[in-house]
Amino acid sequence: MKLKYLFPIFFTVLAFMTSCEDDDTISQLDGIQVSKSYVSLPVDGGESEITLTTNDSWTLAKVTTEKDQVEWLNISSTSGDAGETKLTFSAESTLDGRTAEVLVYCTDSTETQRINIIQGLAQVSEATVAEALAAPDGKTLRLTGVCTNITNTLYGNWYLSDGKDEIYIYGTLDEKGGTKNFESLGLEVGDEVTIEGPRGSYKGDPQMVNVMVVQINKSLVKVDSVENDILPAEGGEFIAYLTCKGEGVSVEIPDDAKSWLSISSIESEGTNSVVTFKAAANEGDDRETTLTFRTKEGDKEYSSQTSLIQNGYKEVSIAEFLDAEVGSTKYRLSGLISKIDDATSGKLYLKDFSGETYVYKIPDFASKNLKEGDYIVIVGTRSEYKGTPQVSGAVLESSISVTATTIADVLTKEDDSNVYYMVTGVISSIEDENSGKLYLQDGDDEIYVYYCSPFYGATGDDRNGMVAKYGLKVGDTLTVIGTKGSYGDLIELKYNFYYSHVSAE
Repeated sequence: MKLKYLFPIFFTVLAFMTSCEDDDTISQLDGIQVSKSYVSLPVDGGESEITLTTNDSWTLAKVTTEKDQVEWLNISSTSGDAGETKLTFSAESTLDGRTAEVLVYCTDSTETQRINIIQGLAQVSEATVAEALAAPDGKTLRLTGVCTNITNTLYGNWYLSDGKDEIYIYGTLDEKGGTKNFESLGLEVGDEVTIEGPRGSYKGDPQMVNVMVVQINKSLVKVDSVENDILPAEGGEFIAYLTCKGEGVSVEIPDDAKSWLSISSIESEGTNSVVTFKAAANEGDDRETTLTFRTKEGDKEYSSQTSLIQNGYKEVSIAEFLDAEVGSTKYRLSGLISKIDDATSGKLYLKDFSGETYVYKIPDFASKNLKEGDYIVIVGTRSEYKGTPQVSGAVLESSISVTATTIADVLTKEDDSNVYYMVTGVISSIEDENSGKLYLQDGDDEIYVYYCSPFYGATGDDRNGMVAKYGLKVGDTLTVIGTKGSYGDLIELKYNFYYSHVSAE
């Protein structure tokens, strides 16, 4: 136990007892005099009177802190004229002892008179967390348990569990009784802690308020370091290096992370353990989880935690990508290769129904044997070059080769919704302008084009109006991309979209 935490209480009581030996002694200042500089109030509530004598008008103020606003102390007057004034101090009953300080100032003087108020003596009660949860507000308690979660590292807000119940700690004082210095204590999740402080509540929920830390027993398991605590969207390994002085180590993955994170291996030698995790590819927004490592010694359980972040990406249209800000956010884009600038390095243009963007390099692009018109899915970030938007850091996720062929060749193929053909022909008739239903002819061969959308990726209402959008008419040469299908005896191109056209005029 850290005895220095008891020193303030000891000296407060000692000073008060000394002052009580001569209650009639007047504290002497030139301009301010009080009959008592220490005032005692009964713990059950009551009042006490002193005489204030000043050479000038005066004001009185309570000394307040973040810990105590001294709302419990009532004073008969807070200002007055020169001469003799009777001051009455009073308070309602309290469960435990409390103290306050009052300052008296004279208008035309730099002198300050301090008056110390004490009501009862603090009675610290040893308690379990269950007893603390049931205790009345204001009761001073001493609790021992394990820190299970830290929610604020400035004020020191955290949770303490004794293995059966848990209570929230709202505010933790440092070794000197100061606030906003929680990190100086070195408290970590898994440490065993003894605290002292008043029981309070917030919106009916019990909590301990502005506690002092009496003792910290460090956890027997500790995360020394980690590798890859920020994983890429494509997944990979996360490694935690531990020191464990307990009886083995167990690992806890939160339920909401079990679908994408698993334990690959646990290797232990002496007090050192290495835990390797495997994360699946992330096809959504960034995600984060907290991993808990536990060990035991007898009946006591200790724990330690570390966090893992996996980057994700946002699936957007090219128009949405172009409107995005330059930054590190990753985007998933899909479309057709509309132009290849450099096949070796993978510099190209990617196009969908909403727009077109430049892609600056795709690693290993040359080995994929991709060509203009092929369908690709990439993940990259939004950047710019001389004010022009582009995709940087692109990674090729998947691709579909599109075969350029004749109508005659497609007519011989098997129906397959996974094989795409690029077909060119003359529009021989238009059946429905809104849905883009029409016939293409190449010499004596003709094929029905069923529902042709304005371009790849269009959905909903955006799939309509292809004929009007490009001003197509009978006699124009049209190139479309689609799959071979059939409806009864009718052979058709399905899942079609516009690629290019040449007007007959």
